[in-house]
Amino acid sequence: MEMNYKLAEKVLSAAQEKAKAFNIPVSIAIVDTGGHLMSFARLDSVYGVVDFAVKKAKTAVMFGIDSEIMGDIISGAGPQSYGMLNSNNGLLTIAGGVVIKNKNGKVIGAIGSSGGTPEQDKEIAVTGASVIA
Repeated sequence: MEMNYKLAEKVLSAAQEKAKAFNIPVSIAIVDTGGHLMSFARLDSVYGVVDFAVKKAKTAVMFGIDSEIMGDIISGAGPQSYGMLNSNNGLLTIAGGVVIKNKNGKVIGAIGSSGGTPEQDKEIAVTGASVIA
């Protein structure tokens, strides 16, 4: 199973419901394995978090791990961290970017959420990603 628009909308819908339960203004982005935007929602969020949501999702799919884990890796990368953070038009290595895996554990995309606390963003993204597995 690969990411398609139907799956992307399913992931987005679950994430939006979680965001609405928190009653917070967020942006949520779904990308495929190439980092291409498949689906997006802006729930009254401000301008900057739109870009943050997309970058969190792209960071997760680029490395095949959640964005906050990549943050831990980069923090210990010394001089190489600058190059890593600024690759591919910039990464965002804080909580809220989560890989989406199919039933066989293969990464098929990622979801990024931004606008809440790091914990809320992560929970929104995890909720969306979990509808696939």
